[in-house]
Amino acid sequence: MIDSSLAAQLEQIFAKLEYPVTLLYRPSSHPKQGELVAMLEAVAETSPQVLAREGGEPSEVPRFRLEHGGEPTGARFTGIPGGHEFSSLVLAILHADGKGKIPDAALIERIRRLKGPVRLRTFISLSCENCPDVVQALNLMATLHEDFEHEMVDGEFAPEDVSALKIQGVPAVIHEGTLLSSGKSNLGDLLAKLEDALGVSENARSAQATELGHYDVAVIGGGPAGAASAIYTARKGFKTVMISDRLGGQLQDTKGIENLISVPYTEGPKLTAKLGEHLGQYDIGVLEHRRVTQVEPGEPLRLVLDSGETLTTGSLIIATGANWRELGVEGEKEYLGRGVAFCPHCDGPYYKGKDIAVVGGGNSGVEAAIDLAGIAKSVTVVEFMPELKADAVLQDKLRALPNTRVIKNARTLRVLGDGEKVVGLEYEDRDSTKTQTLELAGIFVQIGLVPNSDFLSGIVEMNQYGEILIDDKCRTSQPGIYAAGDVTNVPYKQIVVAIGEGAKAGLAAFEDRMVA
Repeated sequence: MIDSSLAAQLEQIFAKLEYPVTLLYRPSSHPKQGELVAMLEAVAETSPQVLAREGGEPSEVPRFRLEHGGEPTGARFTGIPGGHEFSSLVLAILHADGKGKIPDAALIERIRRLKGPVRLRTFISLSCENCPDVVQALNLMATLHEDFEHEMVDGEFAPEDVSALKIQGVPAVIHEGTLLSSGKSNLGDLLAKLEDALGVSENARSAQATELGHYDVAVIGGGPAGAASAIYTARKGFKTVMISDRLGGQLQDTKGIENLISVPYTEGPKLTAKLGEHLGQYDIGVLEHRRVTQVEPGEPLRLVLDSGETLTTGSLIIATGANWRELGVEGEKEYLGRGVAFCPHCDGPYYKGKDIAVVGGGNSGVEAAIDLAGIAKSVTVVEFMPELKADAVLQDKLRALPNTRVIKNARTLRVLGDGEKVVGLEYEDRDSTKTQTLELAGIFVQIGLVPNSDFLSGIVEMNQYGEILIDDKCRTSQPGIYAAGDVTNVPYKQIVVAIGEGAKAGLAAFEDRMVA
């Protein structure tokens, strides 16, 4: 199951291991048990510190857990972690021995202060590209907290649980039979949800408040614009810190990239890794898995983080990018993960043979409809404008499919549900003003992006779309605050543009400090 090239990579990766990590698989008569055992034994062959053996009570399905020093690490797997989840297995092995990318001390302390016991299950699909981020974050927490267990569950091996829990989207994190998180997430977001759901040890929140000191430049955002800004200011000799909920930002969700000049082809995760590598070559403080909740103007500027930490800075560069835009209609949030979805690649398989809709007629919406048409019984594209906005070649592909249709000039009014799942979509025909209803099992929202600028309301000027207004040197309306990339009103939301704008913002901050 592991070719020679991958085996060689694993040998190099696992060379860091100092103590044995055991992959303990339970005996099972399931037809795919042999596939699991073959995978685990192949992984074990790449390092003398990785062991694979059978033990525990019999299981109806393939299942295993990780042990370190003879003790469970808290990370468990139900199913065969191939595809996108193979990396989750590799990282679980590294994290069990305290290797790999480990959070900073402040985040580790927050994780350990969660009130236990913590017992979580994350239902995944091997085709889901967002699932590994959630599985890896929760597995990591399980290795750091003494009373934390997390189980990755491939929905293929637990159809009764999927049905009983009304799961219609992945990744779906379940706590005590209740959906705790649905869809893409990261360690910081998941930790915050767990703190709210489980609570933290007494006086922990007040103890988390930490003053991090003063920086010449603080960059908020870890995507291409933020990385460029941080690198440019660090090269100028400024003491720089970068604060980000996740390194790479939207890059993490981007597949093929073919328009980054001088790089004919790359992929989002690979480019993100390169950004991290480049940042690591400079003395840049990186505070990952955090968000800035408040900016207090003044000299210096003061930033408050969602972790309770604070810092001051002479110059601030905003490069927070954008997120998927929501419909903002009744029922949307209530049925997220239960019929409302944003990722067709992740959640599409749950709608095989069903009637679904895609809201949005731009390139992303039409591309999603084309992809979903190969899975669903029917796909209806609902577009607000009189005509689709997608490229002509995509529209031609859509029209050529027998199980798709388009409703134009339609205002989405409400997501309809029966209390457990989506059953339809209500919209207004903008020509006749009549209300119409579609009977559906799922709704995929593809209506563009919204800038991540809410925390700056009243601090800097923005346009009607929430984009930060900047001049030709990335200065905002507030002295000492700059902005770059997709969060601004600069046209053309492209990676190459964001990198250039980030560099401009860094150079402008340097120029203004030198003039002052």
